Amino acid sequence: MAKKAQTKKTKTKAKKEENFSPYIKWFWKLFLAGIFFVVLLFLLASWGVFGELPDHTVLENPKTNLATEIISSDGKTLGKIYYNDNRTPVSYDDLPQDLVNALIATEDARYYSHSGIDARGTLRAIFKLGKGGGASTISQQLAKQLFHGEGSKNTLGRISQKIKEWIIAIKLERQYTKEEIIAQYFNIYDFGNNADGIRSAASIYFNKEPKDLDLKESAMLVGMFKNSSLYNPREHRNPVGTRNRRNVVLSQMEKYDFITEEVKDSLQKTDLGLRYTPQSHRDGTATYFRAYVDAFIKDWVKQNPKPDGTKYDIYGDGLKVYTTIDSRMQNYAEDAVQQHMPRLQAEFDHQNTPKRNPTAPFLDLDQSQIDALMKRSMRQSERWRHMKYDLKKSDKEIIASFDKPTQMTVFSWKGEIDTIMKPMDSMRYYKSFLQPGMMSMDPLTGHVKAWVGGMNYKYFQYDHVKQGRRQVGSTFKPFVYATAIDQLHLSPCDELPRSQITIEAGKYGNMQPWTPRNSDGDYAGNLTLKSALANSVNTITARLMDKVGPQPVVDLAKKLGVEAEIPVVPSIALGTADLSVYEMVAAYATFANKGVYTKPVMITHIEDKNGTILYQFTPESRDVLSAEAAYVTVKLMEGVTTDGSGARLRRTWMPSSGVYKEIITGYPYGFSNPIAGKTGTTQNQSDGWFMGMVPNLVTGVWVGAEDRAAHFKTITYGQGASMALPIWGLYMKACYEDEELNVSKGEFEAPMELSIEVDCDNYDPNENSGSLPTEEVPDELDF
Repeated sequence: MAKKAQTKKTKTKAKKEENFSPYIKWFWKLFLAGIFFVVLLFLLASWGVFGELPDHTVLENPKTNLATEIISSDGKTLGKIYYNDNRTPVSYDDLPQDLVNALIATEDARYYSHSGIDARGTLRAIFKLGKGGGASTISQQLAKQLFHGEGSKNTLGRISQKIKEWIIAIKLERQYTKEEIIAQYFNIYDFGNNADGIRSAASIYFNKEPKDLDLKESAMLVGMFKNSSLYNPREHRNPVGTRNRRNVVLSQMEKYDFITEEVKDSLQKTDLGLRYTPQSHRDGTATYFRAYVDAFIKDWVKQNPKPDGTKYDIYGDGLKVYTTIDSRMQNYAEDAVQQHMPRLQAEFDHQNTPKRNPTAPFLDLDQSQIDALMKRSMRQSERWRHMKYDLKKSDKEIIASFDKPTQMTVFSWKGEIDTIMKPMDSMRYYKSFLQPGMMSMDPLTGHVKAWVGGMNYKYFQYDHVKQGRRQVGSTFKPFVYATAIDQLHLSPCDELPRSQITIEAGKYGNMQPWTPRNSDGDYAGNLTLKSALANSVNTITARLMDKVGPQPVVDLAKKLGVEAEIPVVPSIALGTADLSVYEMVAAYATFANKGVYTKPVMITHIEDKNGTILYQFTPESRDVLSAEAAYVTVKLMEGVTTDGSGARLRRTWMPSSGVYKEIITGYPYGFSNPIAGKTGTTQNQSDGWFMGMVPNLVTGVWVGAEDRAAHFKTITYGQGASMALPIWGLYMKACYEDEELNVSKGEFEAPMELSIEVDCDNYDPNENSGSLPTEEVPDELDF
């Protein structure tokens, strides 16, 4: 009985197993089919059925646009030339460990234990239908960034893309080290606001190099990987959300033991610490100089193709342009402009209220002349060009548009102003602004150290260093003196009469008789050449011109690097020629360089992204003056800063009262070292200049309005000593305070053989070479 029962039970079990075996077979068939299907999908994807995959060479050289980088002489990035991508790659060694840890903790905790695909994360994402978080590894995300972008919107497309990402991720892991993949991922990501890659992001959001990022800054940037548009730290975007996202990253770092709970808690309470420094073609440091470099490099690539005959892509090939600009000196120059110009502008605006000047900002023009000036400016404007040639509007339509109120943002020294204004009124508004131009260079090497072409490139794009040419006034006089010293072997201690002189018509090609006047009306007695130059005595300069003739003076100016046309007439002695700051600085540098002209150098060399030198500058220099004549001219110009219009640089006290106090903030400069220089003021106070030199640095400053009809009414503020000299003083004071720059405080080196006496005490101890102007009398009254 028991045996029968056992047999029946065995038969029942066998029957059940027999009934269940088809399911087991189907399970294994489906399982194997699934594996086969997955393998097939990978094979099909690798064969390119779902779209072409990058080959070995593409993986080695992924196509990412690399901006051209403009680098200062002290190794700082001044800016970049880019079209869409503001990207400059960095190596893994340049990434701080906190930044790497933040990425791993937040994006891929098992990064170092997988080979491109995180199996655990993938299974979790499948079983939880993505609700437990994504499964993309850093390698997969890099694959997506490099080769697929945002991806497909349909299900099939997303599946095929995911498969391709897996394949590419595995290839990336085989091709690169883990560290290289992390570096590529940081370099490829778009952090928004032109911050393409980690180097741009660190600079734009925190004004730092990546290696200098601290823990909370690193956490914020890694937090942006989730969505750089949503988690954008700029105030008008989402600072609260960005901070919350940063705190999530800090929590992840604490979870995976990269930081302690105490550190996490303390940092989560802090603000973002943002130092937003926008990088665009119109913002940042040395904008006018960068515009020059942009034009230079565009011209260079046209004339210098690659070895295969194709052109370099300045927006994508990652060129590096090494310049002579010193970022510290550039910042000091820009700061000097920013300190002085608003104060000078405030005084100009005070004098040009409608009550004080009904034709403001213009002087000496009647209404018909002003109307003609504005119409001419209208036709020269970008608005006219755009409407005429891009929009094909008629002249009548364009003219009417200038009188139609328009919403716009305008410049002011207190910040941008959103307003509604007629374009014609905005043109008049901008013509009231005084503009600066400034350049500083090493006279020995020709290396340009600072270049300020204006006060705001976004609103004023005309470069007043190299593009602009304005009357130079008395800053031209040293050319006359140098010619006379070179030809006649004159000493600074030689005397000439101050009396009036007339150079007859036709003597030197001049059509009319020329009788210059001294601005102070004093024509009595004699003066030494040193005192005459220090006090800009016009009649003595005219006598020197009459002795040597205008042609030798013009010839000297040309040898000194002046390219502008200079009329060969006696009146050029007082600075009637229009020259640029660039030309004037190079010319003056020749005096400091013992008579040797060195062409200014802005770019030392250009490299490709691999460090191969593509361009190396060739120095250009020539002998112009004897070392003796150059030195004597320098000693003459030293008198300007000891006894003349530049003497205020020597003050060690602040004037208790006087018309200068409001705009000459920065006194006392207290310079005691040798300084050679010359101020310049043109007719009607339209242009103010100061050229200043120490043995290893020559700097020129110009200040004036866009139109010469906009100027100060009197010499009090309208002279070079008030308009331009303060910028030089503020700049040099900052340079001297930075001892690493090694700006010279020593004497100008005398030539080995000096036959001309430069010490007037030894030359004639009984001679009193003039008197100093009092505080109430303007320092310079020259034309």
